[in-house]
Formats: sequence, structure tokens, C-alpha cells
Amino acid sequence: MRILIAEDDLTSRAVLTGVLEKLGHEVVTTVNGADAWTVMEKPDAPRLVILDWMMPVMDGLEVVRRIRAMPSQYVPYIILLTARAEKSDVITGLDVGADDYLSKPFNPGELRARVEVGRRMIEMQDRLSAQIQELQKAIEHIKTLQGILPICSFCKKIRDDQGYWNQVDAYLSRHSEAKFSHSICPDCRKKHYPEFC
Repeated sequence: MRILIAEDDLTSRAVLTGVLEKLGHEVVTTVNGADAWTVMEKPDAPRLVILDWMMPVMDGLEVVRRIRAMPSQYVPYIILLTARAEKSDVITGLDVGADDYLSKPFNPGELRARVEVGRRMIEMQDRLSAQIQELQKAIEHIKTLQGILPICSFCKKIRDDQGYWNQVDAYLSRHSEAKFSHSICPDCRKKHYPEFC
């Protein structure tokens, strides 16, 4: 998983990077909030973000606000990292839009566990997003079969959305999962094969 770290302290940034890379993650590092925001504006932005609260140029809370204001199908999981450990600070960080909170100095085991929670949440989002897309396709599919179908009064061909006329069985095969086996109804048997009636 690609993880963005925004941390202005060199030592903290190096330790975070080392722990996450050892766990097999690809790490993108930035040294201030403005650089972190630049990374997050890109289409291939990391899905998990670890932000220091107090940074130069733009603080972590402002980065969180901007990320949460972005229209995106894939919402990143944000962990706020800070030495501010008052309950009111935790509440403020979560209210602004952070998903989790990690106090400095952090414990590597706790970091690993919180990143794992973030990974599971991202995977769940991806599964839900895929299911929503499947449902939307199914709804479109149903709409295609429930709409008004122009059908020829004589030959019974159906006109599709592109204006082409199709045999009923060909049209329904393309727009549904119905399978056809051809037969002859009693009326047509009498009309076309009277000798067998």
C-alpha cells in the first residue's frame, strides 16, 4: 500500500518511513502540509495518509479539511500524528475529518496496528464501491428492458438505441441473460405445417 507521510521533523519522518517500509508499504514523504496537499491533489494519491498536526506552511488540520472537501470515489484514510494529547485535541482532530489519532512519541507496534485498521477500511471501501458499480450496471440493465421498446407491427423486429432493427430474440439476448430455444407454437404449426396437425 502507498502511504503518504507529512512530517517536518527529520527523525520522526525517518522512523515512520523505516517502520512502514519494513512492513512492506511504499512510502511517499513530505516535509510540510502544502507539499502533502500537492501530493493528495494528484489522481494517483496514496490511499492512507499520516499527517503531523503541527507543520510549517500548512498544518495537518488544514490538509485534512482540504482532503475531506475533495470530491473523490476513493476517500483516503487519515491518521493524525501529534504530541498534542489532550482529549480536546483528539476531538478536534477527529471532528475535522481524521479517521484515527496517534500520539508522539509513537509506539511502532501501535503504528502497525493503526495502519492495518486503515488498510482494512480501505479494502472494505473498495469492495463496497465495486458492489455499488455492479448494482448501478444492474439497474441500467433493468431500465433497458423496462423502457418502451419500438417494435414493428408486421415483422416484430425491435429498434435499439442506435436506430437499428433487431430480431426480438437477438435483442433480448444482448440485453438480458435470457437463453432462447426455438420451437413452433400450435397456431403457427397449423398455418405453416397443416399436414402435421
